[in-house]
Amino acid sequence: MLKNIINGIKAYFGTFKLISKLGLWKFFAVPILISVITGLFFVALVYFFSDNLGALIARIWVWEWGSETFATISTYIGGLLILVIGLILYKHIVMALSAPFMSPVSEKVETHLLGETDHAHRDTSFNQQLSRGIRINVRNLFRELLFMIPLIILSFIPVIGIVATILIFLIQAYYVGFGNMDYTMERHFNYKESIQFVRKNRGTAIGNGIVFVLMLFIPIIGFIITLPISVVAASTETVKILKEKGLIELKNASEEVSKIEA
Repeated sequence: MLKNIINGIKAYFGTFKLISKLGLWKFFAVPILISVITGLFFVALVYFFSDNLGALIARIWVWEWGSETFATISTYIGGLLILVIGLILYKHIVMALSAPFMSPVSEKVETHLLGETDHAHRDTSFNQQLSRGIRINVRNLFRELLFMIPLIILSFIPVIGIVATILIFLIQAYYVGFGNMDYTMERHFNYKESIQFVRKNRGTAIGNGIVFVLMLFIPIIGFIITLPISVVAASTETVKILKEKGLIELKNASEEVSKIEA
């Protein structure tokens, strides 16, 4: 598991160079626009509604003493809750709507690394890619919320909160890595097979998602560069796993495969 997490992180090295070499930036215009608009929307929610949510939380405190302090703390708690839930929704909205644009990127990366293959890729349309992206991310969204809601509550408990916060981060990383890997798996597996594949390679998904989530905290730039480089990183590592497991048969052994190992 730890080795796969590290490999998922290492896959980010050289992504900018690969994007430029393959001329992929043009594919990212629409996804970047989706990412920026969605990101700014959720930032605005935190800014405008944290006070309102904080006021609702503050009503829990029925005593006079300490009410002002609790009200102040409640404002921060409200902002944190909106931020965490917003981050979860942001990831899945962006990845779902970007699916038709990211799948061709993943395919170009795969062709570059492996050359032409004997594997019969699933030929899907724009609408089919969008539909699958929505289906995968809605499924992951509900599963993520199922884990996250109790963990968010536990995160406010001393000591236990530290463990809960770490788990929150890792769960978010796993599901975002899942989505990024599916842009490649979409050509090779059906819906259920993809889920099984990620479960067997969850370390890779977590490693990819760790960098994704961390980059989102870079002001403005995070909303612009995170998706493009994380998708390319996920594609290179997923192709590597498919090759190692014999799920892709090569027509011509390509020297480019070694680049994945670098």
